[in-house]
Amino acid sequence: QVQLVESGGGLVRPGGSLRLSCTFSGSIFSIYTMDTMGWFRQAPGKQRELVAGITTGGLTNYADAVKGRFTISRDNAKKTMYVQMNSLKPEDTAVYYCNSAYWDGRTIIAQPQFSWGQGTQVTVSS
Repeated sequence: QVQLVESGGGLVRPGGSLRLSCTFSGSIFSIYTMDTMGWFRQAPGKQRELVAGITTGGLTNYADAVKGRFTISRDNAKKTMYVQMNSLKPEDTAVYYCNSAYWDGRTIIAQPQFSWGQGTQVTVSS
């Protein structure tokens, strides 16, 4: 089974930055078959949504709401995925999670297959 652990959240002012990390562990099979991964977020009263995805080879895509402000990356050797979040807005306030995603040949879509971790809270407020 795969274990996902998110970290790096916190309270920041609008315009500030945070860098989130997601570490994953499990069997070699489980890690390898995660393939495409993504960052998801869930704000109060809203559905959990995919905001950024990255394939094993480094192909990325972003939700329109975060494009140009968030940068997703991964270090396969460290079994870690990151998202650098700049120019944060109050509407970015959410719990951020990582999980698997899916490359459909054109873009990266949500396809979480593993148990959700605890997530990490990002709060953007004055």
